[in-house]
Amino acid sequence: MCGITGVAGSLRTEPATLQRMTDQLRHRGPDGEGTFWSDDVGLAMRRLAIIDLDTGDQPIFNEDREVCVVYNGEIYNFVELRSELEGRGHRFATHGDTEVIVHAYEEFGPECVERLWGMFALAVWDSRRRLLLLARDRLGKKPLVYYADPVSGGLAFASELQALLAHPDVPREVDPSAIDDYLTYLYVPAPSTAYRDIRKLPPGHRLVWQAGRVSVEPYWEVRFGDKRSLTEAQAVEEFGALLRDAVRRRLIADVPLGAFLSGGMDSSSVVAEMAALSSRPVKTFSIGFGERDFDELRYARQVARRFSTEHHELIVEPRALEVLPTLVRHYGEPYGDSSAIPTYYVAQMTRQHVTVALNGDGGDELLAGYERHWAARIAARYDTVPRFVRHGLIRPLIPLLPEPRQRRAFLRRAKRFMAAAHLPVFDRYLHWVGAYTPAQKAALYTPEFVAELQGNDSGGWLRAALAPEPRLDPVDAVLRADTLLYLPEDLLAKVDIASMANSLEARSPFLDHRLVEFCARLPSSFKLRGRTSKWLLRTLMRDRLPADILTRPKMGFGVPVGEWLRGDLRPLLEDTLFSPTALQRGYFRREAVRALVDEHLSRRADRGAHVWALLMLELWQRERAESFVGSGRIATCESISSATPRS
Repeated sequence: MCGITGVAGSLRTEPATLQRMTDQLRHRGPDGEGTFWSDDVGLAMRRLAIIDLDTGDQPIFNEDREVCVVYNGEIYNFVELRSELEGRGHRFATHGDTEVIVHAYEEFGPECVERLWGMFALAVWDSRRRLLLLARDRLGKKPLVYYADPVSGGLAFASELQALLAHPDVPREVDPSAIDDYLTYLYVPAPSTAYRDIRKLPPGHRLVWQAGRVSVEPYWEVRFGDKRSLTEAQAVEEFGALLRDAVRRRLIADVPLGAFLSGGMDSSSVVAEMAALSSRPVKTFSIGFGERDFDELRYARQVARRFSTEHHELIVEPRALEVLPTLVRHYGEPYGDSSAIPTYYVAQMTRQHVTVALNGDGGDELLAGYERHWAARIAARYDTVPRFVRHGLIRPLIPLLPEPRQRRAFLRRAKRFMAAAHLPVFDRYLHWVGAYTPAQKAALYTPEFVAELQGNDSGGWLRAALAPEPRLDPVDAVLRADTLLYLPEDLLAKVDIASMANSLEARSPFLDHRLVEFCARLPSSFKLRGRTSKWLLRTLMRDRLPADILTRPKMGFGVPVGEWLRGDLRPLLEDTLFSPTALQRGYFRREAVRALVDEHLSRRADRGAHVWALLMLELWQRERAESFVGSGRIATCESISSATPRS
């Protein structure tokens, strides 16, 4: 595990520039660094040593040193792949997984990435062909951003945006459309970034740079339409075998490892498999909150007792201000999912004990674990109700429904469902998963900002995700959108940034691509049975997990940010959103922002997600303005914490 950077062509200016870029990734790899510099490219990395502690330093070369690799991640099938390559005559000098990439490239060329199982962002330089290959894993667990100069043909890339921006020739102009997209999704969807000229390499894609030309193409895509015919018993057996093997492969490490344990079914199932495969007690890590509506510790403790784990807990208080500068800096662009805060804290606590942590990420996206999956099926039936009933009788009643304060109150959830049920399928999904609707954004934006957007269509990302399989059933359509949008752009970005900021490697067994492909090809009834989600996993774990874990409602990894904004974080909120600098940006009408904040603070409505999105956007703008590349360093956003009161 590490962070990687590189420059090629006209952007390979001087070794000092590459060093500045690499220095920005020290948190991703505190155990060492390595550099390769030639007439064509410069490659560098920071290493977090996990496997092959003695001989696994990078860059790593082939036998004649004509092929060089730096990479971030883990290759979980490296043992089998190494054996195959040795059978083809390749000679290995190390014992880890990195060298497998070099020889796989020699054997298969750029198509080698299709042979790799795992999480990775990699760069391979072939000096014979003067070809640079970049690639990202299938599901997008490891990030990679790049800038391709359209005039000179130069290329620069990095694991995180702040490293790429350490290159003085990388443009820093903000993309207004990205701001619009962010307020819809709470993230900026790939391949866009918040910067007009910088791109993310999408999950499951490879990039080839040669002679100043860049080509980007997909090498993998999950398909939901080609269903397998299996009995329920066969499905449970095959699913169980794949999950067990996925966990087994992710237990390979030469350093201590443990697991995040939220108390939900996914992380509990991973801990159950770890306990079955481990000869020593599993180390588990959980966090909780003072607010019962958000706290899952009582469930995590049940699982810890069931499997006799070495359990650790942390109570998170509303002192988010202490971590916001770190999160803003490492994300490098606006990111509005407030669960980044507990994710950071659980990673920080976990790193005090282990270097690798398994988690339950992906279980909801594989097996229809979110309420929106059930809602999609009900909404499809609601569409059959006569239009005059839906629009003439039911729709006018929706604003009259009260909005309970309890996060999981039935009436609150019903109102959210009904508010979107009358919308077309695309808009319905965006209403359920997003922050601002098109109408809300229209009320918020200034005329000048609307003109800058030039008709940007944030829904285009969703339509592109669903276009290859337009006739899926309602549940599979939402699962596909989740897998291609929410999972990599929100969930996995959050976990990567929060864990690597603490020099911790996070591994996700449910996101083994073989398991993802298997679940995608199952009929949706194997995932959602009536209102029972994750039917397959519940059946597999029926006799292994505590009954409360199998029957409890889903809580989600949320934080009471709405209450924090009304209390401890209120000074930060007011000072940030209504500062002269924020008001002069020209994005939002001051009176609209004031009305939104007042509505939330007075409890007339819960606008926590909307207000939080604006807060994180402005904190990112401050960080962007205060960071600079000049004398070889980048300013931090410490002023965020020093200029506002601490809670």
